[in-house]
Amino acid sequence: MWRYAAAFILVTFPVHGQSLASRIETILGSGGAARALWGVHVVDAATGRILCERNAALPMTPASNMKLLTTALALKTFGAEHRFETRVVLTGSGDLVLVGGADPSISGRIYPYVREGTADPRQRLADLARQVAAAGVTRVEGDLIGDDTLHEHEPWPDGWAAGDVPWEYGAPVSALTYNDNAVSITIRPAREAGEGARVSLKPALGWFTIHNTLRVEAGAKREIRLDRLPGSAVVRIYGTAPPGAAAATQWIAVDDPARFAAEEFRKALLEEGVAVMGAARARHRGAGEPWVEPQGRTVAQRLSPPLAEIVTVVNKVSQNLHAELLLREIGRVKRGRGARSAGVEELESWLISLGADKPELALADGSGLSRPALVSPRVITAVLRSMAASADGETFWKSLPVGGVDGTLYSRFRGLGDASAIRAKTGTIRHVSALSGYAGPPTGQGVAFSIIANHATAPSQEIRAAIDRIGMAILESLRWIGLPWDEGPDVGGPHGPYRQSERLPIYREHANRLL
Repeated sequence: MWRYAAAFILVTFPVHGQSLASRIETILGSGGAARALWGVHVVDAATGRILCERNAALPMTPASNMKLLTTALALKTFGAEHRFETRVVLTGSGDLVLVGGADPSISGRIYPYVREGTADPRQRLADLARQVAAAGVTRVEGDLIGDDTLHEHEPWPDGWAAGDVPWEYGAPVSALTYNDNAVSITIRPAREAGEGARVSLKPALGWFTIHNTLRVEAGAKREIRLDRLPGSAVVRIYGTAPPGAAAATQWIAVDDPARFAAEEFRKALLEEGVAVMGAARARHRGAGEPWVEPQGRTVAQRLSPPLAEIVTVVNKVSQNLHAELLLREIGRVKRGRGARSAGVEELESWLISLGADKPELALADGSGLSRPALVSPRVITAVLRSMAASADGETFWKSLPVGGVDGTLYSRFRGLGDASAIRAKTGTIRHVSALSGYAGPPTGQGVAFSIIANHATAPSQEIRAAIDRIGMAILESLRWIGLPWDEGPDVGGPHGPYRQSERLPIYREHANRLL
């Protein structure tokens, strides 16, 4: 726990001779920012005193700021130490069932979060396969079933754009998730002109047809492009590259995650000497159908990392799929239905209990990728204040990207000064940019803020720069007495220490099809 050296007193001061409100108005009235619709709410996190507001109660598209609401409610619902269970069940009819338990961590991620893809994603399935073999199973007479029936089968939430779903950030949602429900495609241009490029998939999967027309030409510009139409199994690779150009990697979503997991688990079983005589297939549950728990002998199981570590991944790297799984699991536990709609109902109920007016909300998903979703800035600050005062406040605060240091804020605030006392969640979809979180001392004891730009037609980097300047203006307006740290810093700064272990690398929020 943090130990406080003295009582904390929050005071706001003029910034460069201007009040905070006038400084923000100046920023929002300049350049491309003036053509956007802005919502701003800045409050004392402890008392709720409003320091600045603009369109604070206006429903706005929050983009990935929606993840703040979902992860906060997940911590409140389950607790930071909660773990999700995946089981392998051998049925009386001879089938082997890989039973999904809404665990998003069966992948190559390292927990606590360090870096995307630093481990072999097959290792988690290999661990389960070894348990199956150790239980004395050497031959499966029936099928290998990937069972995701814990949640209703609704792969994509309402409002997700068709152009999002072919890619990893728009991967379908399934209670049985493996490798973020995606595969990577690596394109390696040849060393000699005229020889094209070599393409490999990881994991190797025969689901996709690769149409590769990339030209390797002397003196060519490196423009490696990849296309995949929604619902199509054809991946088109084209463009140009000079001989020996650097390889490019892109992630694409699989359309049936439960079947994908079953097929990859079958490979792991074979490596452990367990033969599967039947097919690898998926089992889904339709909307409104009752859940029937798979029955039989449990021959393997795994537990996910603690929820605190999963929430950190969601917020640091803005992981859409993981947020959607949390929303559905909230609905299952609180409302008896493992469905997006049940999670949305529970989230709306909680936000109203925090003081939100229903007209300020139009919830659609847990990640913010849904375009029709609407939330007002003051609802977001209400969540931030609630979490700062809760038992999980420190866990929530630590899960957020650090300004200029890690996550999706790694490359932000450059040239504006030390922003490491800002912990906040980014949000970006077309014509929308957002940043909401805390400024000041640890565990959210300073200022809670929400800044949302909608209908922004200026380049996104210009809108983000305006948001960053607002964040720094908020930070510069603060002074406090007594620092809530009693250990020397590993990484210094005027706002206190941040441990080297908290310096995490950036993971891009959205896929870039120009590789």
